Amino acid sequence: MPRIAFICFCVATIAPAFAADTPVGFTPLFNGKDLTGWHGWAIHETGASPAEMEKLSFGDRAKKIAMWTDDARKHWSVAGRELINDGNGAYLSTEKIYGDIELLIDYKTVAKADSGIYLRGTPQVQIWDSTEKAKFGIGADKGSGGLFNNSNAAPGRDAEMLADKPFGEWNHFRIIQIGARTTVYLNDKLVVDHARMENFWEKDRKVPLLKTGAILLQTHGGEIRWRNAFVREIPSAEANATLAKHASEGFQMVFNGKDFDGWAGDLSNHEIVEGAIVCKPKKGGVVFTKEQFDNFVVRLEFKTPPGGNNGLAIRHPGKGRASVDAMCEIQVLDDNDPRHKKLNPKQYNGSAYGLSASYRGYLRPTGEWNFEEVTVKGTTIQVELNGTQILDVDFTTLIGMKTSEPHPGMNRTSGHFGFCGHNDPVAFRNIAIKRLVGK
Repeated sequence: MPRIAFICFCVATIAPAFAADTPVGFTPLFNGKDLTGWHGWAIHETGASPAEMEKLSFGDRAKKIAMWTDDARKHWSVAGRELINDGNGAYLSTEKIYGDIELLIDYKTVAKADSGIYLRGTPQVQIWDSTEKAKFGIGADKGSGGLFNNSNAAPGRDAEMLADKPFGEWNHFRIIQIGARTTVYLNDKLVVDHARMENFWEKDRKVPLLKTGAILLQTHGGEIRWRNAFVREIPSAEANATLAKHASEGFQMVFNGKDFDGWAGDLSNHEIVEGAIVCKPKKGGVVFTKEQFDNFVVRLEFKTPPGGNNGLAIRHPGKGRASVDAMCEIQVLDDNDPRHKKLNPKQYNGSAYGLSASYRGYLRPTGEWNFEEVTVKGTTIQVELNGTQILDVDFTTLIGMKTSEPHPGMNRTSGHFGFCGHNDPVAFRNIAIKRLVGK
């Protein structure tokens, strides 16, 4: 499935101003003097979504952004290190795009104004007037910080507590986003905990949040002031550790990092390298846990060489091919490699091989460790890669679907978990499984 990228007019580096005030590891988003590093974005206009902008030529995009920037300059100003909007005009967008980040920013607004912060070009971390009774029906009374454009009742849609300060006082956000997983602290209180931010622009098709995009400051109906805006790009190792740490209760390591104790299958075709199970080059076969599982969640890290191919064996019977004899094989593949550009969509990374296609574009660069979580419950499987859900399938919807070959294992209710070696030295480490209770 096509990956939609958020297209920006240009990329600029903001030279650190007031460096003494910058937290260690962070970079200022605002230089305290002017709008360098920002441009206007009328995201509320028809045709201004990331996908729609991507369809335009570079020249047409540039014209639109130039027009929006001219409008923004009429409504945004700078005074005493504060970035001020009068409540009207185009939003401000960073010229640089970001993936996994930690964002620090302060704001102060007025009665009956609401605003927000777009992440990856997508709405939004909400800012409310939490006293405006006319908006209590849509969540204003719950306070700022929620992911307002998530579906109703979705985790994170509303703030977990009211943490807003009275008008006239500054509020402080700390926002951490890894993949679609978004955590928000408002005034040092946790108001959104590791919730999945939905892709507002593609909600009907349930396309996941973009991998990267700009940070936008919204304007909506009243003056808002911003200051102390700093961003830190989170490296992949830290991102993986954060994802692994969250809700880790109940997970048990099933690989000790030293030997194949507790494992069976084609062990001679695999080796342990620096604490990881690695398929030997030009070798293959399935290695799997001696234990069997019915409903479970598995968390692991994997790394592929260029073009590397492997897979996760789900409810494997202990013999045969995982792609047909197990419930399924979840594909592990460097599908950015040119040699794989003409595969069937159901063969790309994260897909239930031959059965259901995943969303592409969420792998880390080749050679980096990816973090994956796979939830198997009844006839359903969800795959979350680097914090973004790329597959959500119920196999009962596939009954009767024409596939390239019979799949007798699709209805298996239990089996082993393992890896499907396909001649490439793909590596797996930090493998932990949690059993799920109930159907």
